[in-house]
Amino acid sequence: MGICLHSPPSSSLPVTRLKPSNFPKRVTSALRVRFKPVRAAAAESEMANSVRVAAAQMTSINDLAANFATCSRLVKEAASAGAKLLCFPENFSYVGAKDGDSLKIAESLDGPIMIGYRSLARFDVDIPGGSVFKESSFTEAGREIVSVDSPIGRLGLTVCYDLRFPEVYQQLRFHHDAQVLLVPAAFTKVTGQAHWEILLRARAIETQCYVIAAAQAGKHNDKRESFGETLIIDPWGTIVGRLPDRISTGITVADIEFGLIDSVRAKMPISKLHGDDNGHNL
Repeated sequence: MGICLHSPPSSSLPVTRLKPSNFPKRVTSALRVRFKPVRAAAAESEMANSVRVAAAQMTSINDLAANFATCSRLVKEAASAGAKLLCFPENFSYVGAKDGDSLKIAESLDGPIMIGYRSLARFDVDIPGGSVFKESSFTEAGREIVSVDSPIGRLGLTVCYDLRFPEVYQQLRFHHDAQVLLVPAAFTKVTGQAHWEILLRARAIETQCYVIAAAQAGKHNDKRESFGETLIIDPWGTIVGRLPDRISTGITVADIEFGLIDSVRAKMPISKLHGDDNGHNL
């Protein structure tokens, strides 16, 4: 699960919204937050030259109150840095210490928080030299590719394991007009070391979109460790936001430059070679 908090250009981020008392008591490990269309705000952001965003990195545990306390602190940091949107990693609210923990606190799929995007791809793998994961045993996959208007442009919503399926991102760019791709994640240490950065940069380059990848980091418990390395990447594939420590808790901040998106796409107009819904061109 991932979440993004937004504040209008004229206000600070809504710090009080992250108090545990302001969230439902039953928070699912498959949480996806709904983004409501805000076309007026999106139009306003397009008229501006840039907007500042932040991506959080944290080590969630099996304690809702402790996790939300960390979130609250990071929101304050982002607000102080002038960010208008803060993205949290997958599973920011809860990481169970043993099998079944997440299901015990889960809300129904039609609950107040669960309506929204869920990862299309579930992490069912046997990592060479590592652990065996079967996400499908406790998480229901999404069924639709989802994009939404936001105050920082049009967002393409993805989660973690989706990153390995470039066709999802191609659809978001060329059929949903995404400008910024979100990838909240909890990559394992083994797969993160091998593939995390290169996959993120590839998705940014091939779609000519910004990528905001908020990551879980460090040891959650005796059995689970995440790679970390929260990144913000521009449409040319350049890393424009990175924490100084790969596994520390904190935020990285960068500006979404709408002029750069337009410039990269104009100078390398790959969209002209991508087929439409009727299968023309590539």
